[in-house]
Amino acid sequence: MKDTDSRREFLKTSAKAVAAAVAFGGFGTSLFASNLKAVNTSSKGENMSTLTPQAKANLEKFFGTSKLAQEDLEFFTNYANFAFDEVFAHSQLEEKERLLLILAALVAIPAKEEFETMLKAALNVKVSPIAIKEVIYQATPYVGMGKVADILSLTNKVFKQRGIKLPLAKQGRTTKENRYEKGLQAQVEIFGEGMRSASDKAANEKKHIIEFLSSNCFGDYYTRGGLELKFRELITFVYLISMGGAEPQVKAHIQGNLNMGNDRAKLIAVVTALIPYIGYPRSLNALSAIDEIS
Repeated sequence: MKDTDSRREFLKTSAKAVAAAVAFGGFGTSLFASNLKAVNTSSKGENMSTLTPQAKANLEKFFGTSKLAQEDLEFFTNYANFAFDEVFAHSQLEEKERLLLILAALVAIPAKEEFETMLKAALNVKVSPIAIKEVIYQATPYVGMGKVADILSLTNKVFKQRGIKLPLAKQGRTTKENRYEKGLQAQVEIFGEGMRSASDKAANEKKHIIEFLSSNCFGDYYTRGGLELKFRELITFVYLISMGGAEPQVKAHIQGNLNMGNDRAKLIAVVTALIPYIGYPRSLNALSAIDEIS
């Protein structure tokens, strides 16, 4: 009997923990009031339970409502004011670009529930389904299929719910015979002519990996349609800073972005936009790398 009671108590505690996690991660369902009594977020004075006009406008644009649920009202209002007002004011990015960059970060973390919420927001403001899929596909050589597969499955579910016909139009631009050369050319455009000799300089036991980078990472992904090369290099920067632990690659792709015309101000704007999603430690690491390279 004691074992049974203990198990029941454990399950109750676990259920509460899961509910708390969903309340934070399930931004779209728990942030906003649904069947709960809607909360009036206006008051005579500014306080932690008052949405700013800009935050309110952005919430309504992206999610169709700014009526917040009651359980964590102060927390969510404070978060919304920061993420959808202050951060927007200090990161001058085009609206659809911002959402694609956020989605790239959420793939890399990975954060499935928040990805679903921001995916729906992106579709609400007419972000191209092809562009969304390309952001997911290109994450594969950086974060691995283990993360991408779950996000891709989730995305297909949402697309079907929205009546988006699958599969989308093909975006591949290479063949088995030319993917290496096309990928190498993309590397040269981003990093310079020195990339042409990278394979020759590699030790024999590592040469195949250098060739993989050209044919698979760049040939299979960077050459695809749906996104411009300049933006593909920018989302690679986002993957790397969002997952953490890839500082040498972050620095290399900062230089690649600078070469492509994504300047220091642009990179700092991107980091600023991602702070609510990736947190301060990884954001500060990214800023340190930008300082070092630029």
